[in-house]
Amino acid sequence: MRILMFGRGVIATIYGHALQAAGHQVEFYVRPGRIAQYGDTVRLDVIDGRRKPFGRRVREPYRTPLRETLDATDGFDLIVLSVGHHHLAEAAAFLAPRLGAATVLVLGNVWEEPLAAVAPLPADRVVLGFSQAGGGFDEDGVLRGAMMSSIIIGTTETTPTPREREVFAAFELADLTIRQEKDIRGWLWLHFIADAGMFDQALRSGSLADMIGDRRAFHDALLTTRELLPLVEARGVDLGRHRTGTIPFRRPRLVATAMAWATKLVPIARRSLAAHTDPHAPEARAVLDDTMREARRLGIPTPRLER
Repeated sequence: MRILMFGRGVIATIYGHALQAAGHQVEFYVRPGRIAQYGDTVRLDVIDGRRKPFGRRVREPYRTPLRETLDATDGFDLIVLSVGHHHLAEAAAFLAPRLGAATVLVLGNVWEEPLAAVAPLPADRVVLGFSQAGGGFDEDGVLRGAMMSSIIIGTTETTPTPREREVFAAFELADLTIRQEKDIRGWLWLHFIADAGMFDQALRSGSLADMIGDRRAFHDALLTTRELLPLVEARGVDLGRHRTGTIPFRRPRLVATAMAWATKLVPIARRSLAAHTDPHAPEARAVLDDTMREARRLGIPTPRLER
C-alpha cells in the first residue's frame, strides 16, 4: 500500500517506521522548506510494545522519505492525519482537493463532531482512530517514544466498511492489533476529557514528566476528569457504552496507584510521559481551553478545572 504520513511528528514517524518495515511504501508530507530543516533521517530510541512483555528497545536511524508537494494524482492509498485538534480544520482544508482516491485515517484528539471537525473531507473517505504511541524529540533531535501493540480504529457501521477494512489490513501487516471501537465519537470525547485532567495536573506538577511515579498527581488528574463526565453526557455520549473506559474515574485511588507504579517501573509506560516536559505545549493549552469553554456553554460546573 502507498501511504502518506501528514507531517513528520512523533506519531507519524513512529507508525511510518512500523508501516514501512512491514513493506508499505511510506512518504511524509511536510511544509515547504522543512526538508532542509529536518534532513532525511530521524534517530529513533523507541520502546516497541509489539515485542516481549514490556517491549523491546529500538535504537536506529530511520530514513524518512519527505515531500513538500501533494497532488490528487500522486496515487496514495492511505493518508494518515495526526495533528493537534486545533489544526484539524486547516489540515482537512488542505487535503480535500488533493486526496485523489485515498482514505484518510484521522489519529488524534477530536472535540467537535468528528466528521465536522475534518470537513470538507468527504465523510465516506474518513476513518477515525487513535494512536497507541507517543513520545517527543529531545534537544539533540532524537525521537524518544513508545508504541504499544495495538491501535484503536473506529467502525461506523455494524460491520467495518471497505475503507475501514483496508486500514485494518495496513496496520495488521505491521503486527499491530486492531482495537475496534463502535462508538468512536464517544470514545474520542472521553479521551479528550481524560487528557484535560492530565494536562490540568501537569500545570500543577510542573509537567507530565514530573507526574511519573506520583500517585497523588494521578489521583488528582482522575478526579478532575471524573467531574467532566457530565460534560460528555450533556453532549450526547451514552456512558453505559463505555463502562470499561470510565473505570479509572470511578476507581481513582486504585487506578492512580497502578499508574504511578507503571510509569515508574514499566519502560513503555514511563516513555509515554517522559518526553512531555512543557506543560504549556499548544495542544495541551488548547485541550484545556476548549474543555472549559464547552463546560461554560453547557452550564456544567467544573470547579477543579476552573481553579
